Amino acid sequence: MTDSTAWPTLPVSDWEPTYDTLHMYTQVVGKVPLALRPMVNHWWQVALDLTARGLTTGPIFHNERTFTMDFDLVAHELHIDTSDGQRRTVALGGAVRTFYADVMAALRDIGVNVAIWPHPVEVFNPIPFAEDDVHSTYDEAQVERFFHLLRRVYAILTEFRARFTGKASPVQFYWGAFDLAATRYSGRPADPPPNADSMTRLAATAEQSSVGFWPGGTWITGARAEQPVFFAYSYPEPDGLREQTIAPQMARFDGAFGEFVLGYDDVRRAVDPRTMVLDFAQSSYEAGGRLQGWSLDSLEWTPPLASGRSPGDAAMYSR
Repeated sequence: MTDSTAWPTLPVSDWEPTYDTLHMYTQVVGKVPLALRPMVNHWWQVALDLTARGLTTGPIFHNERTFTMDFDLVAHELHIDTSDGQRRTVALGGAVRTFYADVMAALRDIGVNVAIWPHPVEVFNPIPFAEDDVHSTYDEAQVERFFHLLRRVYAILTEFRARFTGKASPVQFYWGAFDLAATRYSGRPADPPPNADSMTRLAATAEQSSVGFWPGGTWITGARAEQPVFFAYSYPEPDGLREQTIAPQMARFDGAFGEFVLGYDDVRRAVDPRTMVLDFAQSSYEAGGRLQGWSLDSLEWTPPLASGRSPGDAAMYSR
């Protein structure tokens, strides 16, 4: 990947059919840990993590065995691996209903009998997995371009998360909204919104500040973004947040989404995209934190090692 393609163009219109299909694939797989893992605060147990080749559920425990489900977005396969040496492979490509049937058959074949809710969530106009032959486009080059971008954003959000000493989520890929996000918490409880659904009730139990990346498209409310966006929000939203000025200059509060947003194309064209994203994350966090009365100074720190250095370089273990 050359410097000119390090931050590739990714307008929604260029890859939306593939995007929608991949989104549904991740929902099928993501519902397996949802069904088998114990609940963790704010739904952290259901999110996917990144690997060098794609996305993974991480270890899932079932009876006396452990298994993982890994999207290999280089070979374009789903691998299901067990602790007793079994592997099943499902090819990526084709209709969602076929992928769903193949995944559930592969799980049964290795002795994992799991019932999942076979309907998409957090999407506009959902189609049950077993009936979905609408989403059937899968362009490998487009998927690879998206994954390359996801890896770059993951590294930046990981750097931002490392600055915080309080309770914070891992950097996680949420298959419901199809976004990559990290969330910080003040340590104070919060009340979920009135009439919230079960997902929101369990996610919005604490005062929080979140930053992330979404590839765009149509949100569950019908709001639409034609390009990817970086987003940031504070919950509960404090009075005056929407009038705050944050960095960089082109970032703004979007009323349709109820969040600060920074267009991906602005980042892609920047001289220093990494710094732009970090500035957006930091300034939006500080804007909400000040209004909510967070102890900003006590929750921030400077990691002792420069990026790229190993612990051995710093005499960490000397006495």
